[in-house]
Amino acid sequence: MEPSSGSRHAGPAVPPVAAVLPAGGSGERLGGATPKQFCAVQGRPLVSYTVRAMERIDWISNIIVVVSSENIEKMKSIIEKYGHKRVVVVQGGVTRHRSIFNGLKVFAENEFSDHLLQKPEVVIIHDAVRPFVEEDILSKVVMAAKEHGAAGAIRPLVSTVIASAADGSLDHSLERARYRASEMPQAFLFDIIYEAYQKCTDYDLDYGTECLHLALKYCETNAKLVEGTADLWKVTYKRDLYAAESIIKDNLSQQVCVLTDVREAVAQVGLLLHESLKSQIKVEAVSTALSKNDSHLRNILSGQCYNFVCVNDKKCVIQETQQLVDMLEKSNIPLLYPVVLILVHLDISENISVSFGMEEIIRIKKFAGEVKKKNILVYGLLIQYK
Repeated sequence: MEPSSGSRHAGPAVPPVAAVLPAGGSGERLGGATPKQFCAVQGRPLVSYTVRAMERIDWISNIIVVVSSENIEKMKSIIEKYGHKRVVVVQGGVTRHRSIFNGLKVFAENEFSDHLLQKPEVVIIHDAVRPFVEEDILSKVVMAAKEHGAAGAIRPLVSTVIASAADGSLDHSLERARYRASEMPQAFLFDIIYEAYQKCTDYDLDYGTECLHLALKYCETNAKLVEGTADLWKVTYKRDLYAAESIIKDNLSQQVCVLTDVREAVAQVGLLLHESLKSQIKVEAVSTALSKNDSHLRNILSGQCYNFVCVNDKKCVIQETQQLVDMLEKSNIPLLYPVVLILVHLDISENISVSFGMEEIIRIKKFAGEVKKKNILVYGLLIQYK
């Protein structure tokens, strides 16, 4: 079975896949004392977003984050604070290639880990400062690597590339249409890229930057080039941090999960909401009893949705909502940003009681005050009809 977009809950049986994220850079081009991978974006370190992008994909078995020795404890604390799973922290080398090599060694040598991890068939290499990678492009490079031995994302060149002469004048320019910018992610059959690193010279390890070139040079493996999307860009300069923050804010506001009870009248309201909103924002609709801890809902939470509309016709709406609040707390989502929870209570009883409606509103208001301390913002809407 191949990896496919949206397969977080049904990943591939083959190939076994792991990811190596080099995160040992000093961030010289960014400026400032904090390396860019640890800079806060919306209060959360950039590297955590990239780890999360990998972690939410079930068919990636292990995520190796390679950091400099002085940042190992910092990275471990990030993993603990944000509840990251399947992550191993490895000490990096003095260059990018040496760091990646160290990350690969946890599958083949005991030098950088207490125990060997299961060797993957395919390994993804992706920069820790490219946080917006999607499952679709990861799936494409993995399957291309399985077929061709190596694969990498590319993008059209934005500017013309020129070469200067020794005196600083123009020597020649490249025909832009013939060339592409090499991006991340890249993927390799593990045995190929590991052999390439074992064979490469100290000069390659110290001055090289392109993993696809190592596979070609030392293993004669011609990589398959896969057209990437515009969101594969790398955070390099301070202005990129502001751009990343803007994208994250926009993403948070452009998705909502509509939760309804399984009963027909309530589910119908959820369906109508879904139909009216889907042309404007990304909408997930789930009909479930929260007490059942539905797997679809858990997957939505793992995707970090921050806006929920809960439609219910039960008198025990607060108890049901408390179960969702508990799930949100366990997911650590409210640690990062405020969660918006809109409770829509339908009163479809034949004998409409105004007093009951007021009592329900008072209960919701009290409940909202309690959960606000947990960074969850609750709003209530009571709809009474015959």
